[in-house]
Amino acid sequence: MSTEENGQWDAIVIGSGMGGMAAAAALSRLGHRVLLLEQHTTLGGLTHSFSRDGFTWDVGIHYLSDMAPENTGRQLLDWLCETPMEFVPMGAVYDNVHIGSAEPLSLSRPYEAQERDLKDRFPDQIEAIEAWTHALREGRDTMYKIFPTRAMPEIAGDVLDWWNRRAISKWCARTTKEVIDDITDHPELAAVMAAQWGDHGGRPSKASFAMHALIAGAYLPSGSWYPVGGSAAFAEHIIPTITNAGGEARAGVRVDELLLEDGAAVGVRTADGAEIRAKAVISDIGVRETLDTLLPEDCGHEDWIAEIRALPSSIAHFTLFLGFEGDIEAAGATRSNHWIYPTGETDAVWTTAPDGAPRCMVASFGSLKNPAHDPGPRNRHMGQFLVWTDWSSAAEWADRPAGARGEDYAAFKHRTEETLMAQFAQYFPDLAKLVVFRDLATPLSTVDFTGHREGAFYGLDVTPERVMCDALRAKTPIPGLFLAGQDVASPGIPGALWGGLLSAASLDPKVMTKFSR
Repeated sequence: MSTEENGQWDAIVIGSGMGGMAAAAALSRLGHRVLLLEQHTTLGGLTHSFSRDGFTWDVGIHYLSDMAPENTGRQLLDWLCETPMEFVPMGAVYDNVHIGSAEPLSLSRPYEAQERDLKDRFPDQIEAIEAWTHALREGRDTMYKIFPTRAMPEIAGDVLDWWNRRAISKWCARTTKEVIDDITDHPELAAVMAAQWGDHGGRPSKASFAMHALIAGAYLPSGSWYPVGGSAAFAEHIIPTITNAGGEARAGVRVDELLLEDGAAVGVRTADGAEIRAKAVISDIGVRETLDTLLPEDCGHEDWIAEIRALPSSIAHFTLFLGFEGDIEAAGATRSNHWIYPTGETDAVWTTAPDGAPRCMVASFGSLKNPAHDPGPRNRHMGQFLVWTDWSSAAEWADRPAGARGEDYAAFKHRTEETLMAQFAQYFPDLAKLVVFRDLATPLSTVDFTGHREGAFYGLDVTPERVMCDALRAKTPIPGLFLAGQDVASPGIPGALWGGLLSAASLDPKVMTKFSR
């Protein structure tokens, strides 16, 4: 690596997910020269799309919150993009909840409409439903009070946490299940309240309620949205902000370790042995992954590392990517998503794969949400059928490289795919007849493409301990090293966006001035 390149970067960002792109673009907007490095051959992290047999799917987006023109998240995203992205609303109904054998319940927005939906279904639970709406509002507000502390000096953040200690204790320190149990003992209503936990990956018995309120309640004020052109539009609109400011975004570059001098991060070493130096390094690959794969064992800061390593990983998942030919709306597909709990139990994942019935499933039809999708003369559409599982379901093949996991793994995938397809056909029998292509992603697929420990789609689990963990500040105890992405803020694309902005603000406080626009 030339001396010239080693002296030209103000910051190196590792990982091109939403958090990495946001951090790099924010710094670029303020005049910093940033090098963005991505190990995968396609930029965008979990916002990228992929194609098979003429079909194209988004990897990690089913819908988005905070993207109405007046929302802060949308305005910040517009600032990050070289040219503005377009988003379309998904309509008043954004989710459908299937609890056991009960009639599916459509969830609509805003708060008042959803309250009406619930009161119509559960007329004897009016007080509980109103208490739930209040809890969602308060829980969301509390999380927004915590976010700024991740970019503040530790003393200032501690003072703000102390000031909000009562709200933090009430909403952050309790689990979703504990809050719901305090509100109602009606089993179906309780299941509906918890049903969208897959949007953040925290099972109701384990997740901080404030995180559940932040994300499940995020669609209520201004609806749910989808990017025109699909999720690949994020990289298409953000990456030019970086490159036009003198930075670069390189795909297919794996970072093997951080370069440390006198205990400070001064650059990175890539898999081909190249050393690239910068004034700061931002990691967007996940906090645990940063510690486990990039830092030398003798880097010090044992208490900080131990606090993070004590936090568990989020859940894993299988996704059956489906390609259809025909009129899928007439066959039962909708723009809104479907949350399916066959037994009525929501605090459950599939632990018996590939056999037995999955216990929590989500069906989503991305091509109906994207106005830029052209079905063509064969009326081709795409959908996903996602099932939450435990890492143990695929762990026995984790030490084998992709493409060399053997016939037993191929048989496992085949049986899993058949099980999921049978479940899909049970709930969408007419749609199942239109399937002409299917491809299964397992928890190992998540590891292969993202490097996330134990196939954790959402990074760290959203437990109360994680929400209140001081070790997850964007600025680490290692001088020159910063963290971005979901683990800094919250799971999902909007959370990763905030995580990237908080990281950039920790490096250059002028970013904070954009938060109040």
